[in-house]
Amino acid sequence: MDRLHEIEVFVAAAEAGSFARAGARLRLSPPAVTRAISALENRLGARVFNRTTRSLTITDVGQRFLANARRVLADLDAAEKEAVGETALPQGHLAITASVTFGRTALAPVVCDFLREYPRVSASLLLLDRVANLVEEGIDVAVRIGQLPDSNLIAKRIGEVHRILVASPDYLARRGTPASPSDLRGHSVIAFTGLMPNREWRFLNGQKTGSVNLHPVLEINDAAGAIQAAEMGHGITIALSYMVSERIRDGTLVPVLDRFTLPPQPVHLIYPHARLVAPKIRAFIDFASPRLQAALDRLTSI
Repeated sequence: MDRLHEIEVFVAAAEAGSFARAGARLRLSPPAVTRAISALENRLGARVFNRTTRSLTITDVGQRFLANARRVLADLDAAEKEAVGETALPQGHLAITASVTFGRTALAPVVCDFLREYPRVSASLLLLDRVANLVEEGIDVAVRIGQLPDSNLIAKRIGEVHRILVASPDYLARRGTPASPSDLRGHSVIAFTGLMPNREWRFLNGQKTGSVNLHPVLEINDAAGAIQAAEMGHGITIALSYMVSERIRDGTLVPVLDRFTLPPQPVHLIYPHARLVAPKIRAFIDFASPRLQAALDRLTSI
């Protein structure tokens, strides 16, 4: 049986969650789907699905194989299109993801300008305060803030940001300004859970890192909400520098304990590795990189 056919059937079954639905998508009979999966498992020497009459679940082996299988099919599709000239110009649909606040603040305007420059491309902008799996969720490009784990993703650095504690001048006039990390225990802390998930603030004291456990008066899973609460004088919150630089410049918010700030975190554009990168992705990376870098430079200058 053709190995490429086996891979195509496997990916369809994994995405559809059943052999019957995979067969309908590929216009194959259920026995044909079963034969293809059995042939693949014989070749691999391991099961890729655990299946009963009522359920189909992918195994650990199948999960590891899935990302590479998708990449094989994507590379083949790109090669075929390139051979007949269909991909000479950026075209098609581009899926992009970033955190909610960064997407609103910096990325969305760049995406709109890109679409104006490349009218044959459409885009989906998925703003999430979680790390999306690019391959599994069908995403072409992501903005990632922080150190990147080793992976098969390609990364282009576009800048850096740092974590910062801020409070309103009114709050600090009423409650005083903390002079050391331990002083935070005597203050009202507003925890943005995306940056303080364990109610812990990490800091740098000279060459050593430390942490202080806190008891926030308010926890919020949205950065904008936490910053607004701080602006209203309810306490000290944590943010990334690009989120609050303008407020610091106009005096709405004041940095707190900034000499204890951890080193900056890198910001990257990332996309899945492929032997043939689609022109729409190449064009977006080339277009967005300098514009996002300029936006970060502007938004992080205090």
